[in-house]
Amino acid sequence: MIVEQNTIVVVMVPLPLQGHLNQLLHLSRLISAHNVPVHFVCTTTHGRQVKLRVQGWNPNTMSTIFFHDLPIPPYETPPPNPNSTNKFPSHLQPLCEAATHLRRPVTSLLHKLSPTTHRVVIIHDSLMSSVVQDFVSLPNAETYTFHSVSAFSTALYTSKKVGEQILKLIEPHDVTKEDLSFEGCFTPEFKRFIAVQHEYAKLSSGRIYNTCRVVEKPILDLLEAEARSANKLLWALGPFNPMELKSVPKVRRKDSGPVDRILNWLDKQASNSVILVSFGTTTSFSQQQIIEIAIGLESSNQKFVWVLREADKGNVFSNNNTIDHAELPYGYEDRVKDQGLVVREWAPQLDILAHRSIGGFMSHCGWNSCIESMSMGVPIVAWPMHSDQPNNAVLLVKILKLGFQVKDWSRREEVVVAATVEKAVRRLMGTKEGEEIRTRAAALGFRVRKSVVDGGIAQTEFDSFIDHIKR
Repeated sequence: MIVEQNTIVVVMVPLPLQGHLNQLLHLSRLISAHNVPVHFVCTTTHGRQVKLRVQGWNPNTMSTIFFHDLPIPPYETPPPNPNSTNKFPSHLQPLCEAATHLRRPVTSLLHKLSPTTHRVVIIHDSLMSSVVQDFVSLPNAETYTFHSVSAFSTALYTSKKVGEQILKLIEPHDVTKEDLSFEGCFTPEFKRFIAVQHEYAKLSSGRIYNTCRVVEKPILDLLEAEARSANKLLWALGPFNPMELKSVPKVRRKDSGPVDRILNWLDKQASNSVILVSFGTTTSFSQQQIIEIAIGLESSNQKFVWVLREADKGNVFSNNNTIDHAELPYGYEDRVKDQGLVVREWAPQLDILAHRSIGGFMSHCGWNSCIESMSMGVPIVAWPMHSDQPNNAVLLVKILKLGFQVKDWSRREEVVVAATVEKAVRRLMGTKEGEEIRTRAAALGFRVRKSVVDGGIAQTEFDSFIDHIKR
């Protein structure tokens, strides 16, 4: 459906991986709330995936979001390798490569939309830049590159100059050059993929981040100065995820599904007494590591919700992504049933983090998880695995002081033993230091949530962006 009287339309082009899809679908909701039609471009499989997993709102209620299921060539969907010492999800490389073939159908969509509107605004993932390159043939199209990671990580990866400036901003004893390295974060093949996509990103009018100045102002200021010198714009439009969940109590249904089972269990726990343990959609652990986590959580004597899933495959519907190879210690789930909950299916992370009983989060530090935990005021036990995650851990732990790391990144290939897991959980959930960290996280969460209401710094910037694209 194309509405002819629109001043502008927005075309959203995400990379079809969960952490990328989720952020741009949330952004689509925010933009469409300003009566701007948004065309969300995806494959059939990944459009279904992101709608099924969305949290905090119902995408079917958004009449101004139009989903386009576009074709890509067949691609391999190998399983993740839980025993690999390098945790980068190289099994998803074939999907990323196949997604670049969206170029032709996206170009066709742009040519259909262009005559019906004053302006076509394309917001594309930085790793889908080649897909939208043909916008240059349209007289009324402009693009904005969305970076699905923190401004901190983007600055370190894309600009040596800004990286050096960041080091000067931070107390020298807190962060070292080694902390800011990308060693071991990517495979060589994916580095090449990034390089190609970032070349095409140079065609865009500016950058968009899912962050806000409450969280990353000094870094955003440095990036903005650099962007301005290149005649580009920069927008910090986040957090994209719904924020009102933190304060609105829910009426639970009686265990009608896995989501209700988790939330009903949390309802019975004391405030700030439970740690969420979850490592995102791209991490798989060896059997040995799973056993160590299990023993460590049980030995901590702290309440927990542990999301035990295998990394997503390129097609999440080709299996259920539970960890079939994982065997917990004999009788484990019965033994810990009053202490913890083991969740083997998709879990509503945002709803869990917003729950009053959650007092901590053991996380891989993917940016979705970071921004959700910050917006809900939950401190982090950081256990990064790959990509931008080590940088995000440095930002949260060493700069924002919202948690601590399970282990140094230099020891990333080592199995984390049960005693280390136990110590980390107890440190956050059962000590005065943990309480002080929780207080800082709660204070930041309050400031972030306040920033997105009328007159707040994040809301003001979002309104400015809408005014800009409607100009």
